[in-house]
Amino acid sequence: MYSPELFGSAQAWFGPKPSWFPAFLPFSAAFLILWAPGGFRITCYYYRGAYYKAWWMDPPNCAVGEPRKKYLGERSFPLIIQNIHRYFMYIAVIFIFLLAKDAWDAMWWQDGFHVGVGTLVLTINVILLGSYTFGCHSLRHLIGGISDTISKSPVRKKAYDCVSCLNARHMRFAWFSLFWVGFSDLYVRMCSMGIWTDWRLF
Repeated sequence: MYSPELFGSAQAWFGPKPSWFPAFLPFSAAFLILWAPGGFRITCYYYRGAYYKAWWMDPPNCAVGEPRKKYLGERSFPLIIQNIHRYFMYIAVIFIFLLAKDAWDAMWWQDGFHVGVGTLVLTINVILLGSYTFGCHSLRHLIGGISDTISKSPVRKKAYDCVSCLNARHMRFAWFSLFWVGFSDLYVRMCSMGIWTDWRLF
């Protein structure tokens, strides 16, 4: 949730805490980037199915009647905002590569290449988030939705099949990645505070 660190420390891309950050809010580098992965999840097709029914009753379950005269779907505010999901998907893909770089950098210690518990935590984080992101319905449509006969393009067909395979487990990856990204942040935080020890495996 903190990567990339745009502001907040000497190692941040743009230096320490910016002067324009509201003084009444506790500063966290995560505030500056969470809108991107947060927007991707909030507008996700899988999550929509849960909170549409819970908050908007649109559509309701089974034989429960609609609380309005007609089905509105995503044609009016606020649900029409969901159409920006594909744009959040483009940004989310960039984040996967940034997190993969973090995991790779974590394997290079002062005395060379090593793998510790922390590097495994960060690598699993990338795998789960990548599986969730690359199984996105919008990515699946982007790859295969513009072609009438996808089998005529072997590369596109293979990519479409890969996304479809991940998409079939989209719910699992959505929840596993959500909890694991939180655990990854907790792990790094605890190690940086000296509460936990990041054991080197080899």
